[in-house]
Amino acid sequence: MLTRSIFKDPRHYQIATLAAVLTFGIAMRAFAITPIQIASIAAAALFAQFLGSFMTAARFDPRSALVTTLSLSLLLRADGVTPLIIAALIGVGSKFMFRINNKHIFNPANAGIVALLLLSEGPMLDTAWTTPGQWGTALWFAMLLAGAGLFVTYRAARFDVPLIFLGVFAALIFARAIWLGDPLAIPLLRLQNGALILFAFFMISDPKTTPDGPLARMVFSAGAALAAYVLTYHFYIADGLFYSLAIICLVRPVLEWLNPAPQYQWGDRVSRAPDLKPFANRSEKPVLPPFPAE
Repeated sequence: MLTRSIFKDPRHYQIATLAAVLTFGIAMRAFAITPIQIASIAAAALFAQFLGSFMTAARFDPRSALVTTLSLSLLLRADGVTPLIIAALIGVGSKFMFRINNKHIFNPANAGIVALLLLSEGPMLDTAWTTPGQWGTALWFAMLLAGAGLFVTYRAARFDVPLIFLGVFAALIFARAIWLGDPLAIPLLRLQNGALILFAFFMISDPKTTPDGPLARMVFSAGAALAAYVLTYHFYIADGLFYSLAIICLVRPVLEWLNPAPQYQWGDRVSRAPDLKPFANRSEKPVLPPFPAE
């Protein structure tokens, strides 16, 4: 029974994959993060998860906090441990603080990263940054990471999200290269970046912060890709990927209102096939899971 439960929950696959990538990065690519920093992120994330669960009378479940820990360890860097602790506390805490229809608005790791990036532009100047350069552009690594991501997102019934996101984003940057007369090798190299693949398959595809309706997911994924392209290539914001997800998550409740569907529960392998039409089944009240719907 325990084995069946382990294989059913996609978070176990996600944790295993992210842990393997982090171990590989530290061993083979000299990721600039120390064991003390990783442990500090984990302690802060688990504390925030415990505190939030205690205050909302919910069962403490460390798995989502561990996913947030690994995502922050892979994508965020800082001087010392304090900024990373703040990112973990903000990220996991946002699940309990910002909610609509019994569902948290922001992806926890993304919320922590965006909060630290904004703080680094103000009161905590230049104390935190993201890590696109550490991944390189090795095609084999990008393909391996994408393959693992496809498996995880299939298990989470969200494999459409990274495919739509990457398809739209790729189309936009290839069109830009053609328009500017750049060699097509330039956008191809950008698509091979490990940070982009990790973002697409392990962050934006989080089933708890993506719409449940298929039409809403399509708009959500394409909108995030468009926002990421505009922020990166027209406003020249290096971290446009992360800001784009935060922005589109603010719009997500509207998309879910237009295309309602039963809320995803951990262990659901496939969508429950809601109607693709906007305003479909509006008369049927969705059954909301108990708080905090992790």
